[in-house]
Amino acid sequence: MTAGGAPAVWLVGGPTAGGKSALALDLAARTGGEIVNADSMQVYADLRVMTARPSPEDEATVPHHLFGIVDAGEAWSVGRWLRAATTVLTEIADRGRPAIIVGGTGLYFRALTHGLAEVPPVNEAGRRAAQAEYDRLREGPFRDRLAAVDPFAADRIEVGDRQRLTRAWEVYAATGRSLSDWQADTTPTLPAGAWRGLVLDPPRDDLYARCDARLQAMVGNGALEEVARLAARGLDPILPAMKALGVAPFAAHLRGEIDLDDAVAQAAQDTRHYAKRQTTWFRNQTPDWPRFPNAASAMAS
Repeated sequence: MTAGGAPAVWLVGGPTAGGKSALALDLAARTGGEIVNADSMQVYADLRVMTARPSPEDEATVPHHLFGIVDAGEAWSVGRWLRAATTVLTEIADRGRPAIIVGGTGLYFRALTHGLAEVPPVNEAGRRAAQAEYDRLREGPFRDRLAAVDPFAADRIEVGDRQRLTRAWEVYAATGRSLSDWQADTTPTLPAGAWRGLVLDPPRDDLYARCDARLQAMVGNGALEEVARLAARGLDPILPAMKALGVAPFAAHLRGEIDLDDAVAQAAQDTRHYAKRQTTWFRNQTPDWPRFPNAASAMAS
């Protein structure tokens, strides 16, 4: 991968622990570009270790944007990220430099390349009502109820994705119009031809081994202390930061409910499941983006 004929914006996607950050850093160094975060958990300042944010040393090598800028007590949506990213991209373009947007949150990339609907905000009461309905019905019946008013959302949202299931229901309940209908009224943020996307797609065994190794490194680099500080704040458990991979089992260990080995095993399983969902999303939603098994192969292309 060379800088010649490079687009104004690179989109680097793929599953967690797939090597995206290393690729983005190399690409930024070669092109004189600046890195923009597209990971929904790496925006939170409280979660440097648990989300494997770039190190301070890496952040000092090339400009990094939208990493660790949000307090865990806030809940950032796709819309808030898109507004912030649009501002950053404009500033990078004004400096005459390319942008490398990197992360594993597929909806962020979709917002850039397909647009984001201006869905009216849902108040706190509406969000909590949707959560309560999910708790009452559980996933299967809740999904069936959603399918009656938004069949496309019910079909495309993956099993176990409570957040997006309840989001689809709360939008319909608040507006009388399905989330899928709102999302159909969109305009891409990035114009065609201004960007190039690529996906890191490691073989599954390699990916899972990378996930496990990174989790062990997190434990050795202060993950438990980071979770302890977060838990001490007594934040609402429905906040996105509280749902970051590993937070729940490590918090349970800190409360004396499970031993450390069990907490690590649960975090490892959750991380593998998440990586699998990410891989599936990028394969389904970005089929025309070139795919590479690792960062080295991508840079060599």
